[in-house]
Amino acid sequence: MAAPRCSPSMAAFTTPAALPAGPAPSQSLRRCSLVPSSLPRAAMVARRAAALAGAPRMVATPPAAERVWTPGSWRTMPIKQTPTYPDQEAVEEVEKRLRAGVPLVFSGETDRLTAALAKASEGKAFVLQGGDCAESFTEFAKYGGNNIADAFTLLMQMSIVLTYSVGPVVKIGRMAGQFAKPRSSAVERAKNAALSLPSYRGDIINGEAFDEASRVPDPERMVTAFTQSTATMNLLRTLATGGAMDLTRIQDINLQFVKDTPAGSRFAEYVRQVSGALRFMHSCGVPVDSPALKAAEFYVSHESLLLPYEEALCRPGARDGGKTYATSGHFLWLGDRTRQVDGAHVEFMRGIANPIGIKCGPTLDPSELLELLAILNPDNTPGRITLITRMGAGKIADGLPPLIRAVQAAGAVVTWVCDPCHGNTESSPSGYKTRNFENVFQEVRGFFEVHKREGTIAGGLHLELTGQNVTECVGGMQALSHDDLARRYETSCDPRLNASQALELAFLAAETAGGRCFI
Repeated sequence: MAAPRCSPSMAAFTTPAALPAGPAPSQSLRRCSLVPSSLPRAAMVARRAAALAGAPRMVATPPAAERVWTPGSWRTMPIKQTPTYPDQEAVEEVEKRLRAGVPLVFSGETDRLTAALAKASEGKAFVLQGGDCAESFTEFAKYGGNNIADAFTLLMQMSIVLTYSVGPVVKIGRMAGQFAKPRSSAVERAKNAALSLPSYRGDIINGEAFDEASRVPDPERMVTAFTQSTATMNLLRTLATGGAMDLTRIQDINLQFVKDTPAGSRFAEYVRQVSGALRFMHSCGVPVDSPALKAAEFYVSHESLLLPYEEALCRPGARDGGKTYATSGHFLWLGDRTRQVDGAHVEFMRGIANPIGIKCGPTLDPSELLELLAILNPDNTPGRITLITRMGAGKIADGLPPLIRAVQAAGAVVTWVCDPCHGNTESSPSGYKTRNFENVFQEVRGFFEVHKREGTIAGGLHLELTGQNVTECVGGMQALSHDDLARRYETSCDPRLNASQALELAFLAAETAGGRCFI
């Protein structure tokens, strides 16, 4: 295979004349079934260290390296997926109010997430990232925050299943900021094509109702999103540290409607085994009142799409005032439609100190990915970059290996995570946008298989899910059909796995990873 094209804007980030067809001896290998049984743990760690020791310092040359970065330097760059506000003075007034507000997250928390993601890149942890396609003002008001609590509980259940099989889990919610959505078209048409209006871009920008007034971008929506995010963070912190996730009371960590499903019954068996292990530890005199058993480290994330909002929430670091953090969330990512190397979104992301993700779809060229890595992580800092692949079940076997080989050949340190949802959206015969559970799982399985063949680390999952008993995706143990979709289809954007389907996927992912029992 020929080496990826090297852009003129890259130097000191070189690739060999030909990329390797498979893993080099010095490349890291995943533990459990993804590591040959004859390879001791110490040897695997030594190989990983050897691979990283020779990793180059990736430096982007002009124009990125010579530009002075500020939280607002993105404003000089071309931008896509941005609304046109009719009243710019109103936008500036909202930005001023947001700049005066408190941060939603703190720099110390964000640094801890970077360290945790670095461990995931080494196979010492597994990332579980999940939540709504797009958060909704209406849904939050309807459920009074119970939707947040249910999604949190679901992620805890999934993390217990994964921890039992593959080790420590880094838990990240698509919450407290996931309000904006990129769109393939700037306009939407009514079903009868008689009316054309600006596309709905998420509650932080405009309204979902199909009328002219609702579709006008309103900057006050940024304030509403910030207020709701503040309430969400307060609830999540309480749930994470207030004893709701106490593993000594693991039998209480279950969603009511899931208990009667096949996935819920299987989770109950995990509960019995974990409870038995804790009782055994207690009988042996091992303390089981550790904070690690009674609280959960939980982080929040969203796509960095609405840059005026992101800029207004930038703050200097508490320990290092020379660093700038986006305090709208711990982890931000670049979407498939906003990762242009000379674009505003990449410019904003290159200067913040947060760990960041890059969505990697089937159209991403390896050379473009290397250029993005050079711009966004010139020091090759572990934990800084998470590559979130979203290929589609039928494309991952061919689409993922070239990206892996390019990254490995360049010596870049990244965490690989699979998004099996976005590439598997389809139209139902009943007219609904949906996803087939089997296709979602097939992409997860393909993700693990490709990494096993390449000798690299399958580091996590990124899912669109809800703790509600919705009927938006077909299949799974519940055997939801296309006829079932109308029963409770609530999403304002893309279809989500319901709690039973998401928990079932966690079991299947744990089995596919082939992890050994860690308790």
